[in-house]
Amino acid sequence: MNYSKESTLLYVENLSVAYGDKIVIKDINFVEKDVIRENNVTGQIIAVVGRSGRGKSTLFRALTGLVKPTTGKILIADTTTGIENDAKEVHEGDIGFVDQKYTLFRNKTVYQAFMFALRKKDISKEEKHSKIMDYLTEWGLEKAKDQYPNELSGGQRQRTAIIEQILCSGHYMVLDEPFSGLDVGNIQDVKNAFNLITSTHEYNTVIYSTHDIELAVELADSIYVIGYPTIDGKIEEYGTIVKHIDMKEINLAWKDFGMDHIEVVKQIKEVMLNS
Repeated sequence: MNYSKESTLLYVENLSVAYGDKIVIKDINFVEKDVIRENNVTGQIIAVVGRSGRGKSTLFRALTGLVKPTTGKILIADTTTGIENDAKEVHEGDIGFVDQKYTLFRNKTVYQAFMFALRKKDISKEEKHSKIMDYLTEWGLEKAKDQYPNELSGGQRQRTAIIEQILCSGHYMVLDEPFSGLDVGNIQDVKNAFNLITSTHEYNTVIYSTHDIELAVELADSIYVIGYPTIDGKIEEYGTIVKHIDMKEINLAWKDFGMDHIEVVKQIKEVMLNS
């Protein structure tokens, strides 16, 4: 499938995070670019997989500016300057973060929460209202507009949390285990949400972790395996990228899950077992 890679959207160099003497992740390097396909708005979907305790959550906390890197830097495209390839260091709030609990304001309705998310945006109240109504319609939440979090279903809570982060953060979204504990219907809801995010803008980039390797291989166009590296025959006790699979390069991105995808699942599982 024809595609090209344009400007850099996410640049991570020599990233490490330590808490006191304990190094959690180290030597993390990767670059993700804007993927362009003809006649198709294509955002980026990046999966991060790895065994428990290998540093996925710490990586996510660093990517979203919630924890300061011990070394290295994380840059994202600065889309506010109008200058091509302009980059800025990540600060808290630049990248949306949806945790497993879909934390929402208990005392705000869905509409009020969205209005609060737009508080720093320099647009009129009418424009904010119009933007919110568009999202409510697109994401099937019109009927939930005046409801509070305790009145929402799990799927509605998740969609609300995602939209809230899109409205206040812009193009980047990190989701920690968005498929964890969901039934088949809710899993489909999350897939639809990913599709809505990435088909809205070229720069929209979803980064998510999952224990379900099949869902990583089915949905992502770029997959990073985080594990303990083996150096000079010895397994180290910090997380790093032990394998990267670019699903675009092997011609499996944006395709229905098939036998070739199953082969990739097997490869990833083998790498994870050894790291």
